[in-house]
Amino acid sequence: MPGAPESPLGRSPDRDVEQYLRHLALERSLARNTVIAYRRDLGAYTAWLAARGIASVRDADRMVLDEYAGHLAARFSATSTARMLSSVRSLHRWLLLEERVETDAARALVAPKRPQRLPKALTQAQVTALLDAVSGDDAVQLRDRALLELLYATGARVSEAVGLNVDDVIDREIIRLTGKGDKQRIVPLGSYAREALDAYLVRVRPGLSVRGIATPALFLGQQGRRVSRQNAWLIIRRAAERAGLTVEISPHTLRHSFATHLLEGGADVRVVQELLGHASVATTQIYTHLTVDSLRDAYTLAHPRAR
Repeated sequence: MPGAPESPLGRSPDRDVEQYLRHLALERSLARNTVIAYRRDLGAYTAWLAARGIASVRDADRMVLDEYAGHLAARFSATSTARMLSSVRSLHRWLLLEERVETDAARALVAPKRPQRLPKALTQAQVTALLDAVSGDDAVQLRDRALLELLYATGARVSEAVGLNVDDVIDREIIRLTGKGDKQRIVPLGSYAREALDAYLVRVRPGLSVRGIATPALFLGQQGRRVSRQNAWLIIRRAAERAGLTVEISPHTLRHSFATHLLEGGADVRVVQELLGHASVATTQIYTHLTVDSLRDAYTLAHPRAR
C-alpha cells in the first residue's frame, strides 16, 4: 500500500507555510516528529500547487483544493489521504485566523472515510514467548529484556521508551514517560519489569556508557549512544524470530497488547486511557471492541444455548 508522497523536509518556498510550521512548533508546542509530518504533507501540497503555476497557498481556491483531494485519493490510501488533507485544512484555517485570507478555501474539504482498523494484540502466551526469547545472561539480552519488559509493562510508545533518561526511573516502582506534545505521565512498573530494569542498570548500562559520549539516555546501544526507534524495532523483530512467532510484531504491538490485556483483566477504560496517555477516552475505547469480541467468542463456545 503506498504511503505519503516523498517531499523535501527543508524550508518551504512558501513563507506562509514556513511561518505556520513555526507556529506549530513554538506556539502550539507540538512534538518534533509531528511538525516534521506536517512539513512533509504541506511540502507535497505546495509542490503540487507550484506544478500548476500557483505560487502561494493563499491563491488556492475551493476548486483547486477539490482537485488536490482527487489527486491524493487516486494515488494513496484513504488513511494517507485523510491525514494529508487534515494538514492542508489546518493550514488554511490558520491563514483565516491570521487574517491573511478573507475566506477559508478548505473549510468544506471532505476527506475520504478511513476504515476502522482494530489494533492487533498478542495473546498472553505469545507475549511470554517473546519475552522468554531474551532471557539470556549476556549484556545484549539483558538490555533487550529490560526494554521489552518495559514496553509491555507500561504501554509506552516506542519513541517514549527510547526517549527515557535514567532520571525518568523515579524509583523502582514508577517511571515518567514523555508523550505527544511533551506531555508527561507517571506509569507504574510491574515486578518483572522492575527486575529486568534493575539487572540492566546494574550489570549492563555502566559498561555501555563508557563506550561513548556521556548521555543520560536509559537504553544504550553497543557504541554507548541512545537506542533509536529503528533499533528498538529490530530488537523486537529478532526476539519474535527466536520465539518462533509468525504473527507480525512491531513496538506498537506491545502497546496494543498492554491495553487489551488490562481491559480483559477488568481495568477501567479511563485508567487505561491515563496509562496510555490518550487525550480522549474515545481513542482508548477502540480496545473495548477487542475485549467484547473475545467475550462473545468465549460465550458462543461455552454457553449451551448460544448457538
